[in-house]
Amino acid sequence: MYEPIRTKSVHSMAEPKPDFPHRSREEELDIRLAGHLTALLTVTDELRTLTPDPTLDDAAQRLAEQATRLRDGSAPLRAAPTAAATDPAHIAALHQRAHTLAGWALVVATSRDDAAATTLAAERMRSHATALGLAA
Repeated sequence: MYEPIRTKSVHSMAEPKPDFPHRSREEELDIRLAGHLTALLTVTDELRTLTPDPTLDDAAQRLAEQATRLRDGSAPLRAAPTAAATDPAHIAALHQRAHTLAGWALVVATSRDDAAATTLAAERMRSHATALGLAA
């Protein structure tokens, strides 16, 4: 029927100090949140070029500040947006992408209990939902 395992686990026989560094859950969440916010910043910069708006300028500044904070003072790289397409479908696709990225950032910020990032991500989600006509 059932016989208990009599040998030690391979994991318990491993060296007590592995030769590679491990990150804590908090460090992993910081890295993930900084990545989502940086991606959202890139889309926001593109939208700022295509549809100039002071609220997008403010959002980009706040996103850059949060990403810098999460990356221990290292500012995120920012792409130089191109003003090639002014097609409404392209702009709607950018808003949809930004809405999705803000949602991912909101999930991670909530799980790491980061009030500032949670508030910012929720605001950006609401803003892009309004631009898409999804908000009530």
